Amino acid sequence: MQVRFWGTRGSISASLSAADVRGKVRRALQQALAQGLTSADDVDAFIDNELAFAVAGTYGGNTSCVEIDAGGDDYILCDVGTGVREFATRGLRKSGPGRDPVYNVFVSHVHWDHIMGFPFFIPAYIPGAKVRIHGCHETLEQAFRTQHSDPNFPVQFDDLMSSIEFIQLDPDQAHSVCGVTVRAMKQRHAGDSFGYRFEKDGKVVVYATDSEHDLGSTAEIDDLVGFFADADILIFDAMYSLAEAVSLKEDWGHSSNMVGVELAQRAGVKHFCLFHHEPLNDDDAMSEIVQETRRFAELSQPEDTVELQVSAAYDGMEVVL
Repeated sequence: MQVRFWGTRGSISASLSAADVRGKVRRALQQALAQGLTSADDVDAFIDNELAFAVAGTYGGNTSCVEIDAGGDDYILCDVGTGVREFATRGLRKSGPGRDPVYNVFVSHVHWDHIMGFPFFIPAYIPGAKVRIHGCHETLEQAFRTQHSDPNFPVQFDDLMSSIEFIQLDPDQAHSVCGVTVRAMKQRHAGDSFGYRFEKDGKVVVYATDSEHDLGSTAEIDDLVGFFADADILIFDAMYSLAEAVSLKEDWGHSSNMVGVELAQRAGVKHFCLFHHEPLNDDDAMSEIVQETRRFAELSQPEDTVELQVSAAYDGMEVVL
């Protein structure tokens, strides 16, 4: 399977300003002055090999949307935050006319940042397109319809021209979609949230955003470790620092990078991916969090276990399992 990240921010989208872009360009040029670059190839090599990611790129600003490519013609998406707009426009260019795939959307919960991209999801307006929205909330359909109702949006839900189906999932049962086995798990978050475990041909992707964890609860931790067990990649809500998660922002429904590392190591996860980034954290702050998380993972790695790979998701990132 392959994982593509189209939106990685939490709560609200956070785009770069003109001043942010200028600052990146200035820092890059300052570092390039002493390099004596003489060709386009030299410039590309300098960007790829010497510039820090916080200067050469960006973690992005779209809210949650992750694609899981299982190798078939149909699509699997986790959440439809603002990142789904870019997914749709690129996907339509790639597939071209005459293809009528099914878009399977798995919704973690119906807070606005996780569904706010749907009114700009082009396939929803295309006759013949099929959109299947899966979720464990009884209010799933109501939330999508309300978002399209007056005065929130000019296009009413019933005016969408695609075939849209809402599928209620039972978190106690396994489901099969596109040849992938999907399991859901209830998480601690205002109004409840659900994580998803996707399995195919021995590969496992776990999408576990918008959840707070109590490391003092043995039963809760055992359940989480079992749900995360042996995942090839764990996409994890690491919105807060550990200090924020246990003090000022306790009971706000989000977790931290340190808690995530501990759970991932207990579960034998191969790749731990920070997700649902705090919109106040710019690219420099995000890079510092990544380095801090990697240092903690290295220090806490149990003996005789495979080293945990740590990364932070960014808009456009792809991971092949």
